[in-house]
Amino acid sequence: MTHSTLSRRRLLLLLLLSGGTALASLALAGCDGKVIPASFNGVDITGANYAQDFRLTDPDGHERTLADYKGKAVMVFFGFTQCPDVCPTALVRAAEIKRMLGTDGERLQVIFVTVDPERDTPVVLKAYTQAFDPSFIGLYGDLQKTSETAKDFKVFYKKVPTGSSYTMDHSAFSYVFDPKGKIRLVLRHEQSAQECAQDIRQVLGSASA
Repeated sequence: MTHSTLSRRRLLLLLLLSGGTALASLALAGCDGKVIPASFNGVDITGANYAQDFRLTDPDGHERTLADYKGKAVMVFFGFTQCPDVCPTALVRAAEIKRMLGTDGERLQVIFVTVDPERDTPVVLKAYTQAFDPSFIGLYGDLQKTSETAKDFKVFYKKVPTGSSYTMDHSAFSYVFDPKGKIRLVLRHEQSAQECAQDIRQVLGSASA
């Protein structure tokens, strides 16, 4: 057994012991020279033990989970309809991503989860999402379900008083699931539509491979 083989095994062992299973897999693939891992512009969280699923309600009163969108890539963003800039920017970008995907855009489902269910009624939520694209879906839960879902996705949000009303501080990234319902990516808010489309195209391709 060569010194280089020992070094590779030691590296893999350290990665596995530190919880870096995905990194270890990539390192192993690189050593064998058989697998070329996807190179994403976003953050690859394939194999993460969070953001596994949701159980929320759509504006028509139907309960929705990831299983409803099997066969599509699913992009999930948490926000609120009265958001002045971050949420509209994210949804405009999502519409542009879908356009850039061409025919593959039909295989992308964009979901907007409100963190402000007190004001984002089903009627408001439906009108808001469809203003960006008719296929976009808004989902909501009661206050407890909203909190539980955000926790499951490691999403931060907080009500902030503003005079006689309030606004919401919240995380500004999007999650991407592959067509098999597995979590794959976090897209950063500053990523361009083109970078995001490149990532989602890879997710769609890897699922059909």
